[in-house]
Amino acid sequence: MSSRAFQFRCLTLCSILVIGLSALSVRLIQIQVWERKEYADKARRAFDRRETLTGLRGNIVDRNEEVLAKSMPVSTIFVDISHLRDPKVMAFTVAYARASREADWENLDDATRRKLIHFERGEVLDGMPAEAIREAALAHAVNVLSRPLGLHREQMRERIAQGLGDRQRGEFILAKNIPDDVAGSLRDLVDQHWIEGFRFAGSYKRWYTSDDHATHVIGYTGEKGNFGIEAALDDFLAGKDGWREHKRDARGMRIPGDSGSIRPPRAGLNVQLTLDMSVQAIVEEELEWCLAEFEAPRGCAIVLDPKTGEILGMASRPHFNLNRLDNLDEAGMNFALQATYEPGSTIKIVAAAGALNERLVSPKTTIFCHNGLYVVGNFSVPDHSPYGNLTVEGILEKSSNIGAFKLGQQLGMTRFYGYMDRFGFGEKTGILLSGESSGRVRKTGKPMDFSRATYGYALSVTPLQVAQAYAAIASDGKLRKPHIVRSVIANDGTVVEHYEPEVVREVIRPETARSMRGALEKVTGQGGTAKLARVSGFRVAGKTGTAHRIVGGRYQKDRRTVSFAGMLPAEDPAFVCVVVIDDPRTTKVKPGGGSIAAPCFARIAARTAAHLNLTPTEPVDDKLAGSSRP
Repeated sequence: MSSRAFQFRCLTLCSILVIGLSALSVRLIQIQVWERKEYADKARRAFDRRETLTGLRGNIVDRNEEVLAKSMPVSTIFVDISHLRDPKVMAFTVAYARASREADWENLDDATRRKLIHFERGEVLDGMPAEAIREAALAHAVNVLSRPLGLHREQMRERIAQGLGDRQRGEFILAKNIPDDVAGSLRDLVDQHWIEGFRFAGSYKRWYTSDDHATHVIGYTGEKGNFGIEAALDDFLAGKDGWREHKRDARGMRIPGDSGSIRPPRAGLNVQLTLDMSVQAIVEEELEWCLAEFEAPRGCAIVLDPKTGEILGMASRPHFNLNRLDNLDEAGMNFALQATYEPGSTIKIVAAAGALNERLVSPKTTIFCHNGLYVVGNFSVPDHSPYGNLTVEGILEKSSNIGAFKLGQQLGMTRFYGYMDRFGFGEKTGILLSGESSGRVRKTGKPMDFSRATYGYALSVTPLQVAQAYAAIASDGKLRKPHIVRSVIANDGTVVEHYEPEVVREVIRPETARSMRGALEKVTGQGGTAKLARVSGFRVAGKTGTAHRIVGGRYQKDRRTVSFAGMLPAEDPAFVCVVVIDDPRTTKVKPGGGSIAAPCFARIAARTAAHLNLTPTEPVDDKLAGSSRP
């Protein structure tokens, strides 16, 4: 070979080496500098494990600090598929099962036991096929864990087999929502028996102490959606998750002696409601009685303090179980603030209060009611009975449609609808609960629609709006925002947020409110439509409402929504109570506000007055006292 050819070959070989080494150097620089973070993250993911530490969700309590909702520690057991399929890992479990059968096992100290288990593991790996090791380890784990888990052995094996069949890697859930004490016992068994392949993750399960009370108020959050206080105040209630990190080896086994790092979780804040659970229980029980007694599928009852707007009790039906959440499609609506209906005669307070407030009439002013039929242009206003002359008080006492319309005529359409607005109809109350409806006041400018609105048709309201309006009459004429949350409180007792009673606007003068209470008291008198709303020992003021329901676009004579809105004691009300019963089908009585909703009010009011220790202001009527309970 010539010298020139040899030099060329050497130069070519050197060039190849230089280019290759240069490329390798560039790649090393790229890995070490440019892609360093990416590879570091991959390594960290391979050997580091981060376990989420769930933040404790805050409690929900009533005004007396009775716990309504709390979070209880629970655990979920995961099965690690890679461990379950690795004979080197599962051999520890088989080794323990063998070693623990030695005659003197109970007398051995921990160090000697560990040595014996490691010796047996070597024997297992040398003498058993991989599949046999896996099967023996799984059988031992099932024998030890199935009973504490509340499963038959066959059930546990089926769950594991299904999980292994569904996934080729990663992990799957074997059991969840395991109480903390049971989980602790299971962890001890796993450690004691050297069982591998099972991982515990701690979390919290929401638990409701009275799971069928105040369901629509308390609500829920999670897989089923978000509703009620749980949703509205989720930012306060929700804790902040923390984490714990530790290192594992190539087989996923935790490295002994690694203390890892931890960021503790932060607990959520507690929410105190205005509800009094004793009043709430009264409302729930009496509403249930009323619906069953009069064969109605839906309804609600609300009790609130008119001087603050605080809701003491609020129940809707149908309802659901807070711990199961199994019939939300049928029972998820909060009737008290989401259902809208034509209120009927309970709305007559607007025309009467407006005319009194404008000083157009006095309580004793006489109005001619046209003996049952009032023809106005091309439409007419009917009454349920032929009344002649009635005072303003008498219009409310007898619930005259014609009288209410004539009071509205004196106000005029503009002022009447102005009072509808001032009483809060047609707008949301702003209560701290999700899903509230605003109702609708149809301001069409048509005289016929105006006439219907004065006695409760051609508009829609919510029960909560009616309660808010009557609370204005029950106090000093000021409309107050319905109040369901009192405070947000930290775990150390510090008040983070306090919700003060809020006056929205003045609707009528205080003297007008007093006159209206006097007029509404006559409704429960001997000549009124709500004699069954009376409560022994107290003066009661209120108003009945009966409206025909629309079915298929037409009013049905035999289908009604009935209601009663009342207050007690009439002279200085401690509470307002509104009862709305939808579509009662009973034949025991003629369905109406006075025959169905008024007796329910009386039962709620009598028990609530006793609970609040109200002093009777009237002689006790034994007949009324006996009818307040079954």
